[in-house]
Amino acid sequence: MTNSPLTLIEVEALARSAHEGQTDKAGRPYAEHLAAVAEGVRLRGGSPEQQAAAWLHDAIEDEALSLTWLDSAELPQTVKAMVLALTKRPGEPVEQYAARILATPGALLVKESDLAHNADPVRLSVLDDATRDRLSAKYANIRSLLGLTTP
Repeated sequence: MTNSPLTLIEVEALARSAHEGQTDKAGRPYAEHLAAVAEGVRLRGGSPEQQAAAWLHDAIEDEALSLTWLDSAELPQTVKAMVLALTKRPGEPVEQYAARILATPGALLVKESDLAHNADPVRLSVLDDATRDRLSAKYANIRSLLGLTTP
C-alpha cells in the first residue's frame, strides 16, 4: 500500500525547511524566491503539480534535498520529472538544459516563472553592476533558448 502524495502545503513546508538559512544573491531568505516562483506559476494558470515543482525547483541543485530523497518522495512522477528537468547539472551546456526543460511536460511554465522573478528589476537593483549585467544576459539567453519572448 502506498502513502498519498504530499499536499501542496506539505511541499511548501518541506521546501521552506530544506532551504532554511539560505539566502539569494541579494541576501534575502531563499524561501521568498520559492514562494514568488510558486505564486507566479499559480497566476500563470499552473497546476498544483507545477506549483509543487516550483517550490522544489532548486532543492536538488542547491543541495537542500538529495536525489535519493526525490526518488523516494511521495510525489507524483510528473512533479519529480519537472524538478529533475529544472535541475542544472554541473558543467552542463545551457542548450542541453533548455532542451530538457522543453521536453518535460509542465517544466517550461515553472522556468518561465523562475526567470520572471530572477529578472525582476527590483531584485536586480540591489546587485552590483557587473553581477546585474551578467545575470541579465544569462536570463535573456535562457529565455531565448526556451522561446520565451517577454519577461
